[in-house]
Amino acid sequence: MKPIAESELILNKDGSVYHLHLLPEDLADTVITVGDPDRVPRVSRYFDTIELKKSKREFVTHTGTINGKRITVMSSGISTDNIDIVLNELDALVNIDLKTRLPKTQLLKLNIIRIGTSGAIQADIPVDSLLVSKAAFGLDTLMHYYKRENTESEQQLLDELKKALPKNGGFVPYVASADTGLMSKLGYDTLQGITFTAPGFYAPQGREVRAHNAHPEFMNALQRFNLNGQRITNLEMETAGIYGLSSVLGHRAISFNVILANRSTLTFSKQPEKIVDNYIRRLLERIADIL
Repeated sequence: MKPIAESELILNKDGSVYHLHLLPEDLADTVITVGDPDRVPRVSRYFDTIELKKSKREFVTHTGTINGKRITVMSSGISTDNIDIVLNELDALVNIDLKTRLPKTQLLKLNIIRIGTSGAIQADIPVDSLLVSKAAFGLDTLMHYYKRENTESEQQLLDELKKALPKNGGFVPYVASADTGLMSKLGYDTLQGITFTAPGFYAPQGREVRAHNAHPEFMNALQRFNLNGQRITNLEMETAGIYGLSSVLGHRAISFNVILANRSTLTFSKQPEKIVDNYIRRLLERIADIL
């Protein structure tokens, strides 16, 4: 096997991976991802110890411990193009020998746990609730660049979504699922749903501010989707990419969504910072106790 070329896996002068600026020893086996770099210290302030703080561009990383459990929290920035960077470089840190540039013979499975904010699209999902993504549809193009086969249940979901989407949009969605083990350990008592990962915040999520939306029927199509009781519950911009790449690379992933808005009832949280903080503390306690 040939070493991975310098042009394909770029390292910094100190041997760290190019964008994240991390070394293998900087990373814990459990990685919490948040979109906003400012949310990283809001998570790590609940750590008992913090051994590492690094940042480069929008990627801020803190590693520490809770109850003796080593945990990393890092910001991914917005959207699945950043997820492509984050997931590939996380995998390189644990599954490639950065000195020889060869894949390791024994591969490590990371626990990747997204804690993000989201907007519900079903009227019965309350603002300020927590929802875990059992699966996610992606309308970006990320996973079309990677070889991956759907499970039978994923293919059924995808076929049904293609029927539901507007026919004149040229949409080519993909679907990926949460890790079943993490769902049973961390998300067993949390509201579950199918998340829709959009490639933008405004028109791709059905918003119209000044520019006109070319597909005004799009949101209604998502709200009506139903396959044997499985509904699209919420919108955000990273989960499908996290699930898809984690599946390709052999990692475990789960995405928790703090519902700050309801697009159907046109409501928004009155205390978003407090609500997000409450769920961060709740999830950290569970992660430290169970994983």
